[in-house]
Order: sequence, then structure tokens, then C-alpha cells
Amino acid sequence: MKRFFRAVNHYIVFFLLVAFLVTCCIMLFTNALMDSLGVVLTEENLATAAKLTFINVIALSMLFTLIDTLRRKVTVERTARRISEAARRIVAGDFSARVDKPSRFTNDEHFVEIIDCFNRMAEELGSVETLRTDFISNVSHEMKTPLAVMHNYGTLLASPELADEKRMEYAKGIIDTSRRLADMVTNILRLNKLENQQIFPHAEEYDLGGQLCECLLQYENIWEKNSIEIETDIADKVQVCADRELLSLVWNNLLSNAFKFTPAGGRVSLTLTTTEHQAIVNVRDTGSGMSAETGAHIFEKFYQGDPSHATRGNGLGLALVKRIVDIIHGEIKVESELGKGTSFTVTIERA
Repeated sequence: MKRFFRAVNHYIVFFLLVAFLVTCCIMLFTNALMDSLGVVLTEENLATAAKLTFINVIALSMLFTLIDTLRRKVTVERTARRISEAARRIVAGDFSARVDKPSRFTNDEHFVEIIDCFNRMAEELGSVETLRTDFISNVSHEMKTPLAVMHNYGTLLASPELADEKRMEYAKGIIDTSRRLADMVTNILRLNKLENQQIFPHAEEYDLGGQLCECLLQYENIWEKNSIEIETDIADKVQVCADRELLSLVWNNLLSNAFKFTPAGGRVSLTLTTTEHQAIVNVRDTGSGMSAETGAHIFEKFYQGDPSHATRGNGLGLALVKRIVDIIHGEIKVESELGKGTSFTVTIERA
């Protein structure tokens, strides 16, 4: 019923518009004809012309109404229906709903802009929901162990007869565990943001060699404490155009793993070489290495091939590294031999 009244309303509008325009045109035409040729129109001629004109107005109004109805169905109603259906799916919790972009030739450019905004909104809502569910599932699982450790240490600290030495030991255990828990939550948030939201790296040109040296020097206390030999071969003046902060996370995670798995007296090497268009960073250690099975899963979240080092990490570092390298359109390769060490090679474009 609503469609019928809408069609009648459109028809009346077109009828009045066409009647006005046709009447004006006929009056101008007849006046010009009479003035220039001296033609005199009789009452009978005017009556016949008026009837024909009225019929033409009705026909043209119907034709315009039909054309406008078809135009609205193709360019307005169909697109609006698709947007409404996608919106209902999102309301129901299906954040994968998207609206296909219509052709710019059959749709108003404003509709195209609305659909672009709608799809971006749906993508952001989906990423937030994924972040929430993934955060809850991952954290609820991974928090059990550190929370249990903190609970046990806290229970022991409550003992009034506890020696000062033990009290300091348990307090340190709580501090270390809470720090690891905080690092885990931070990495989960970073990784989920990189995985599920549209990231636009803040690219800037800078010296890659200088950044690598800065990252390496952060571990000076560790290599001195464990007598780890350091080898470096860093090319000078290697400029890259990338997100400095994201790449810093890559180098810090790779170096942290190298020092974590390298025993006292071992060796960690850091090299930077170049080709015509690429910069190649290699981080190699003489640590415990890993098997082929471990290497196949090394970039998965929460995967730890060496359970003996679980208290010193959370299995998120390399997943974070892989995602960042993918975002900047780089490449990462790992070579490892059990008992002999591991080598990570990252290749990125030069500026």
C-alpha cells in the first residue's frame, strides 16, 4: 500500500511538472506561429490541440514515473536494501557482513562513499570483537600459570616464621611473574591489533644500521654477565623507509631470543648486508637450536618449542615479528639445527 501511494505521489508530481512545461512550450510556439505566419487558431483547433496535449501529458507523466521507478529500484532501493541487510547481520553479531561496492555508473557517488564508510566500520567492529574474544580466550588460558605462581608465593609470604632470605626470594618471584604477565598482556594487545585492525605504518627514512646498534646495546649487561661473544658486521649508511617503532620490535624480539637461548660462553652475531634494492638483517646464535617440527610452528602464537624457557617468555614474540614483517612487505626466514643454534634472516626494501 505504501508503494502504491508513493507511486501515485510521484505520478502527480511528474504530471504537474510535465503539464506546466508542455503548456508553456505550446503557448510560446502558438504565439510565435501566429505572429510570424499570421495563422488564426479557431476554437475547434484549440480544443483538439488541448485534448491531444492532455493525452500526451498523461502518457509522458506515466513514462517518466516508470523510468524514475526503475531508476530508484536500481540505484537507490537495491543498494539501500543491501546496506540494511548487512546492518541487520552486524546487529545480530555477524561482523563479517560487508556491502559490495556498486558500479559508479549505476549509483550515486554518495552511496559509494556510504558503503565505503560502512565496510570500514564493520571491519573495525569485527576487529574489536575478535580482539575481545581472542584476548579473553588467550589470556584466560595463559594467565593460569603465572597467577598460580603468584598465589603460591603470596601464601608463603604470609607465613610469620618465614626467614628474610626466603621472603626476598618469594617477593622477587612475584615481581618477576607479574612482569611476565604484564608483558604477555601487552604483546597480546599488540599482536591482535596488528592481526585484526587495518594498520597504516608510519614510514620514515632512517639509518637501519644505527637502529640495529641501539637495539643490540640494550643487551650489553646480558652478554657481559654470561660471557657471550658478540660478532657484528653492519654495513654503513643503509637507509630504509619503514616504521621505525615496528621494526624496533622485530630486532628486539630476535635479539632477545638469541640471548635467551644462547648458553654462557656462546656467540651471538648480528649482520647487515645489502643488495641493490634490499637490506638483509641476520641474527644468529649458537644456542640450543630447534627441530624441524618446532621450526614449522615457530611463528604461531603461544607456541614454545623449548618448555624449559617458558618462564622467560610467552610464545608471542615471533608471532609478533612475523606479522610486522608481513605488514611492511618484507620476508623472514629461519634456519636452525638442534644443538647448534638458530639463524633468522629478515629482508626489507631499501629507501
